[in-house]
Amino acid sequence: MSKPVCYDAERIIPEIYIGVPSFLGLPVCKDSKELDQYDLTFMGVPWEGTCTYGGHSNCEQFVKTIREASIRYGAYLPEYDIDAFDYFTGCDFGDSAVQNGNYARTSAFILEKYQSILDNNSIPIVFGGDHSISPPLIDAFALNHGKRIGILHFDCHLDNLNDYAGDPYARCTPFRRLYESENIDPTRIVHLGIRGPRNTPEGMRIAREVGATVITINELKDNGWRSTIHKALDIVKNDTDAFYVSVCSDITDVAFNPEGAVDACGVSSYELGRMLFECGLAGAKSFDYVEVYPDSDGRNVSSHLACYMVVNFLCGLAMRKRDEG
Repeated sequence: MSKPVCYDAERIIPEIYIGVPSFLGLPVCKDSKELDQYDLTFMGVPWEGTCTYGGHSNCEQFVKTIREASIRYGAYLPEYDIDAFDYFTGCDFGDSAVQNGNYARTSAFILEKYQSILDNNSIPIVFGGDHSISPPLIDAFALNHGKRIGILHFDCHLDNLNDYAGDPYARCTPFRRLYESENIDPTRIVHLGIRGPRNTPEGMRIAREVGATVITINELKDNGWRSTIHKALDIVKNDTDAFYVSVCSDITDVAFNPEGAVDACGVSSYELGRMLFECGLAGAKSFDYVEVYPDSDGRNVSSHLACYMVVNFLCGLAMRKRDEG
């Protein structure tokens, strides 16, 4: 397998479906029985459920636009002098099936595809979709690790309301569903980067009641990204066997993320990249990136940003593997 590289005019990029390249130009895997050949497996979930503001965001198209953006890049970062694919093999496993308007059936489709990655001991990297894709992923991840997991949630919003307009699976509810899951210990959940007037007193109250840790943007900025991520990692790794990283694009300030929710006063792309590298270095075992709205900006900036963030995470994983020998 040729590893992802940039500036290679002769490179032939496989397509995940017609007209859409695979992520980073990696091999396309269509048979779950072959996943055991790969250390890392990338998959998409093109789902958008109930909208909570305005019309549809078109976030289901992110699975396409991040792949299109990704072929600009390799996986070498000079700031760390490491190439993730010197230490890992990887493939693009395509997208989960979805049925618009049917969350239960879509969750079953998501679970089937994601579980096949776990069953082959490959690390799943998942692109949404809206944030409601995370509960079936994280529940399966928890069961795969004896229910002893931590969850590090990067977001502007707590996403822990009970429902929106009667829908318990809307994009503002996933962490309430996880609080309620018998497979999850809420005291091992960290909500990091929380800020702004699109949160509610109820959300803060329920997070405190269940024992989840909320790190607001003020705490992060006052203490710095390094201290903050180490605090968060200490919590999600304490008395757990594995931890999961879930990233909503609006953790970053809208100035860096024009195709995400319009939320100001967030982290910079640099700060998020450094924190995700640390997550990889700490040994996260699964990762999702959600809530990118491709139609809201003409340059695909947020999909390019997401590529940078994913590669930072991968290089953290690679450095951990290198240092472990």
